[in-house]
Amino acid sequence: METPSKRQTAHIISHTHWDREWYLPYEKHHVRLVQLVDSLLDKLDGDSEFKSFFLDGQTIILEDYLQVRPENQERLQKYITEGRLLIAPWYILQDAFLTSGEANVRNMQIGHQDSKRYGEPSKIGYFPDTFGLVGQTPQLMQQSGITNAFFGRGVKPTGFNNTVSDGGYESSFSELIWEGPDGSKVLGILFANWYSNGNEVPVDEAEARLFWERKLADAEKFASTSELLFMNGCDHQPVQLDLPEAIETARKLYPDIEFVHSNFPDYLKAVDGAMDRSNLSSVKGELRSQRTDGWGTLVNTASARVYLKQMNQEGQVLLEKVAEPLASFAQLLGKDYPHHLFTYGWKTLMQNHPHDSICGCSVDEVHREMVTRFEKSRHVTETIVDDSKQVIASSVDTSGFAKYGEDVLPLVVMNMTGWKRTGTVSLELDAARLYLREDFTLEETARRMKELDLNGRVLVDEQGDALACTVKDLGLQFGYDLPDDKFRQPYMCRRVRLTFQSEEVPALGLRSYAWVRRADGTLPLAADSLLQGERILENEALKVEIQEDGSFTLNDKNSGMTYHDLGVYENTGDIGNEYMYKQPENEQALTTKGLKANISVLEDTSYRASVEIKHDWEIPASADEKLDEEQRALVYYPERKAQRSHRTVMLKLRTVISLERGGKGLHIETTIDNPAKDHRVRALFPTDLNATMLHVDSMFEIPERDIEPATEWVNPSNTQHQQAFVDISDEKAGLTVANFGLNEYEVLRDGRNTIAITLLRSVGELGDWGLFPTPEAQCLGEHTVRMELIPHNGNGMTSGAYAEAYQFQIPWTVCQTDVHEGVIAPVYTPFEWENKELAFSSLKMNEATGDLLLRWYNMSLQKTDLSFSSTIPQQYFYKTTILEEESNPIASTANGSLSLQVGPCEIVTVGIRR
Repeated sequence: METPSKRQTAHIISHTHWDREWYLPYEKHHVRLVQLVDSLLDKLDGDSEFKSFFLDGQTIILEDYLQVRPENQERLQKYITEGRLLIAPWYILQDAFLTSGEANVRNMQIGHQDSKRYGEPSKIGYFPDTFGLVGQTPQLMQQSGITNAFFGRGVKPTGFNNTVSDGGYESSFSELIWEGPDGSKVLGILFANWYSNGNEVPVDEAEARLFWERKLADAEKFASTSELLFMNGCDHQPVQLDLPEAIETARKLYPDIEFVHSNFPDYLKAVDGAMDRSNLSSVKGELRSQRTDGWGTLVNTASARVYLKQMNQEGQVLLEKVAEPLASFAQLLGKDYPHHLFTYGWKTLMQNHPHDSICGCSVDEVHREMVTRFEKSRHVTETIVDDSKQVIASSVDTSGFAKYGEDVLPLVVMNMTGWKRTGTVSLELDAARLYLREDFTLEETARRMKELDLNGRVLVDEQGDALACTVKDLGLQFGYDLPDDKFRQPYMCRRVRLTFQSEEVPALGLRSYAWVRRADGTLPLAADSLLQGERILENEALKVEIQEDGSFTLNDKNSGMTYHDLGVYENTGDIGNEYMYKQPENEQALTTKGLKANISVLEDTSYRASVEIKHDWEIPASADEKLDEEQRALVYYPERKAQRSHRTVMLKLRTVISLERGGKGLHIETTIDNPAKDHRVRALFPTDLNATMLHVDSMFEIPERDIEPATEWVNPSNTQHQQAFVDISDEKAGLTVANFGLNEYEVLRDGRNTIAITLLRSVGELGDWGLFPTPEAQCLGEHTVRMELIPHNGNGMTSGAYAEAYQFQIPWTVCQTDVHEGVIAPVYTPFEWENKELAFSSLKMNEATGDLLLRWYNMSLQKTDLSFSSTIPQQYFYKTTILEEESNPIASTANGSLSLQVGPCEIVTVGIRR
């Protein structure tokens, strides 16, 4: 006798996927959002059969709505309390690969904080349209108290325009077990039929029968249980107000199926009770659509409007790697930690993090507003940095410099990275000021400052040793103070720029210097130049030799490896769109190989040498006229036949390569003056290393990826995402290419394992479901990008190459001060830790408890130990999650040190209760 099958349940979940901005500017979407929520509240008021609505997993919808409708806050509160409106867990639905790990943590933290003003956040790991997902997502979910992940992209069977593929699935069902590199597991729910598979359910019986015959079959194709999920909504979808009536129609047509107006918690409970987890596929690590044909991965959003990625990186780094640790440091010295300003700065930055925003795949108006948001967030953050560093500098004991006389000019160099640091530092110093409140005419004030004698000064460290230093006189400058207790105080000053090498600055610490007059006039002994003629740069670790065409060889003295033909530039046509790159058929790439360059020495000091390389490069002006025809006809971009124009323009390249005396890598700064359209510019770095795998920086992880794509991949381009760096290594040597805001790389299958970094991509259309011209995405004009080449012994982690790449992201913080006694030693750090497998990620303060929180992540697949000590008086240490919830104390020694085992790829956060 057969066991009767369980009755099917159709879970219909009402929602709208709300892109704040995309094919319309933000405010046009905003107006539609207000209209949608108005109608939703009216429906909830008047119809108890309309059970619930999911607000897209992002609390910013509440913020945006109440900005226009503040009078409706109580109505929102009522339905959130009743469980009919489900909110959170995020502040905003962000792109995964283009936002930092700490930005994602703040996103979760702020989403929870905002939602708790109304009630409990929904514990739904919601990624409906995210363009692929990072491998650490399961761990981030688990640390947030979330045991699931709902997502639409990254795992077969969905392909272009979310059509269902046939065969070769990575998961047998829409339900799967997703495991992160640390072993964290969540229940993954793939929107195999997309997050609109229950959209616009018909009320009419004839229409409903056709609708449900198709939709039920589609859901059954992938569901592992009889609990079927139907998402009633789509992008900017208005609320289906007659859904209760449509459900009644479905019940009449299919009496053997239970149709319910459901929600995610109820659906998860039902699925969990019905499924056999042993039957589910296990998917591990990154979800990047690796097993598809490669044409619909949307990966080239990593290089659309590179200027946005650079501004985002600047904003993230300034908040998480500079302002937060400085403010924490300043709080220890008595200054209030500005939680409110950090929340505002982070929120403003994160409003640029949705996939259609940071990915650069919206209309031009959207990205213009993004630039303003980036600047607003940066201005807030810079103010926090300025205030914090002044507090810190004023607490450093600089009294030891008093012996040099009355006009001593002390300065403090702060290293907010998690590693000891040596490097070139530059700051502007006021040699003297004369305030306009003094009884001098403007002419007399200016004269006195201009005549100030700057001779006889040297830079000394806290031991009194003179340092090599370049001084540039910036002349007469206007400035002003903004005191807390007085009106603004304008002044004239004589300003100089000092540039020097700061050595061995402690991690999360500082070192003091002073520009002084020395009676003996002793200057530091001149060190050997790092230059040999105009073409060779050399320090103890590296030797660089520049060729006639501007390419260069790099010899790593430690490994003995020499890398050839580095720094060649490549140019190809691009007849794709903001989402995806497409090279014209049969086009041969242009390169600067053999193109004579103008080479000259830019800087020759004892601590740094720089050489300028200039190219005038004739390239096609644009695509030909056929591209416009194909765009207007909505020809699918892989099928386009357009070529490049015969008309040419002059692309100007200015490259500056710099080598520091103590440098572990070679710095590259490239300025592109771009007059061309419909093309791509990349920098090429052949490694000639025997490797089939590479390592790349991602969110809280350095995943290993195949160089050769999967067999299903047919796209000739295999570009992929990166954050801070990409690395290729063999057993004896390796090359790490660090970048700042250049999120796209490709390892060419050219027999040399060449690392190609996209510097600029110019396209003219958005490229999704219609024709949306985006002339500003052509990125005409001047763009400057930065990279660092870091050779190593074959292990980027233990050699320190990865740490160097992370430090490349983070600017030095420098502050002028005066001579005074202080509670901080001239060389100081409150923290010490040592472990080559751990990467330091964050130092901040918890608003509720006042505890300091420090975070690391294990870069390796092996267990390791964190040995950590602090001179800060504390009650105890504790280990916590990314939500910073207090847990039991960790055993520590009497002198404030602890040892903590860290699991493979674990993200570990340590709290300090003071």
